[in-house]
Amino acid sequence: MSAGLGMRKTMVGKLEVGDYVSALDRPWLDTPFLVQGFYVESEDDILDLTKYCEYVYVDEERNQARTEFKPMNPVEREKNIKEMFDRQKLEIYSDISGWKDEAAKATAAVESMKESMTEIYDNFASGRSIELLKVKKSVEPMIDSVVRNPDACLWLARMKHEDQYTYQHSMGCSIWTVALGRQLGLGKADLRTLAVGGLLFDVGKLRIDKSLLNNDRRLTEEEFEIVKQHVPLGVQSLRDGGVLNSDILDMAAYHHERHSGRGYPKGLVGNDIPVFARIAGIVDSYDAMTSQRAYARPMSPSQAIKALYQWRDVHFQAELVEEFIQAIGLYPAGTLVELSSGEVAIVVAESRTRRLRPTVMVLLDVDKNPVDKIVNVDLMKTSTTEDGESLEIVDSLEADAYGIDISAIELF
Repeated sequence: MSAGLGMRKTMVGKLEVGDYVSALDRPWLDTPFLVQGFYVESEDDILDLTKYCEYVYVDEERNQARTEFKPMNPVEREKNIKEMFDRQKLEIYSDISGWKDEAAKATAAVESMKESMTEIYDNFASGRSIELLKVKKSVEPMIDSVVRNPDACLWLARMKHEDQYTYQHSMGCSIWTVALGRQLGLGKADLRTLAVGGLLFDVGKLRIDKSLLNNDRRLTEEEFEIVKQHVPLGVQSLRDGGVLNSDILDMAAYHHERHSGRGYPKGLVGNDIPVFARIAGIVDSYDAMTSQRAYARPMSPSQAIKALYQWRDVHFQAELVEEFIQAIGLYPAGTLVELSSGEVAIVVAESRTRRLRPTVMVLLDVDKNPVDKIVNVDLMKTSTTEDGESLEIVDSLEADAYGIDISAIELF
C-alpha cells in the first residue's frame, strides 16, 4: 500500500491521540475497524491497532486542520450528505436518554407498531386497501424512541420469529431505515417517510403465493419472475391506498435495484436509483441476511455488515453503506459475542465513540454454562477481568450459538 498526498507512514507505537489514520498496512476487512479512516481517540485505540498492524498512514492535512480531537468531522459530514440529499440543513443528533431509560418506551412503541401492522397486513391480505393513516400513526412512537436513543429499538428489531417473517421483516426494515436516517441527519418528516416506506416497500409480497416465498430450494427462472412481480403489485397497492409520497413509492418500486445496474425491475445504475430506494435496498438486504428464513440460516450481524461493506459500489452506494455501519455499529444491539474471558454475551447498547466496546449482557460463563446472575458490562468502563486480563470482544457468534434463544431475552 502506497501513501498518498499528505500521508505519513507511521509505526503504530508512535501514533498520538488525535492522529487521523487514513490507511492500514493490510485490508480494512481483515480488521475489526468499521470504516476506512478514523481519528485516534485514546491510548486504547492505539492498543487496538497494535493487535492488527505494524504501521499505518496518518493524514497530515487532517491533523493540521484540527485543533482538538472530535469523534467525527461534522462540517465535512454535512457537506457530503447535503450533496447526496440536496438538503439545506441537516440535524446532528445526540442521545438524550440512556438505553436503560429508553428500553420500556421502545418496547411499548414497537409492541404498538406490531399490533397495528398485524391488523393492517391481515386486512390487506384479505383484499382491503392499505390504511395509510393508521400506518403513519403506528410509526410515530418508534421514530421518537430512535431519535432519543436508537439502541433499544435496534435490539427489538433483532427479536424475530421465523413464522412471523413477513411483517417482522417490514418492522425491522422500518427501524433500520429510521436509524440510518438519524445518522444521516434527516429531519422528522424524512424519518417518517423512511419509517412508513420501510414498513410498506415489500407489501406486494402479500399478493404472492406463500409457497414460493417460503420455498427452501432455489427457485426456477419462471418462479423467480413471479416473485419479482411483488414490486409492481406493491406500488399499485400503495397507490390504491392513497400513498402520494414519491419517496415511499420509490422505495417500493426500486428497492431491488443495485448500484452496478444488475438489479430489477429496470436495471438502474448508481445515482439513477432514487436515494430513499438506495436506503431501502441496504436495510432490506441487511434485515434479510440476519433473519431466519425457510431457505437460509441467519448471518450474525457482523457477518452481514462485512458483506455489505464488500458490496460497496457494487450492489450499494459506498457512502450509504458506511453511514449504515456507523448508525448500527459493528456489533449492533442483539448481537451474540464471545469475550476474551471466554464468556458469551449479547450486545445491548453500542458506544457512539468506540464502536468496538459496547455494553453487553453476560449470559454464559467461561465453561459456556448459564450464569447464576445476568449482569451488564460496559466495555468502555470495564477493560479488564477481575484477574487483570484484557476484556474485549474477540468474535461474533451465530444467533443460536450454544442453544441461546435471543428472542426470549428481555432487555430490562
